[in-house]
Amino acid sequence: MSDQNFRKQEGELRQRMRELMAVPERDRTDAQWDELAALELQLAPGNRLEPSRRAEPGPSGPGNNPGRRPPKGHSQPPRQGGKKPRKPGPR
Repeated sequence: MSDQNFRKQEGELRQRMRELMAVPERDRTDAQWDELAALELQLAPGNRLEPSRRAEPGPSGPGNNPGRRPPKGHSQPPRQGGKKPRKPGPR
């Protein structure tokens, strides 16, 4: 699909979404609610990929996403020597 066709299709989806949003909530049928929910998912920023970017697999694995921290517990190798000794507390 070319970029022009992609943009046309996205425009048509947005137009349909506007039509559904024009129907008052209390008057919408279940089918209209379902269609509206599906359109919202399709048009969400994280779900919109242009055709030229769809074929490219993204980098994966640690270190390929600058600016993000790895999940807790996975960022450093385990310490040598086990746990730190505890300081004796007041008795």
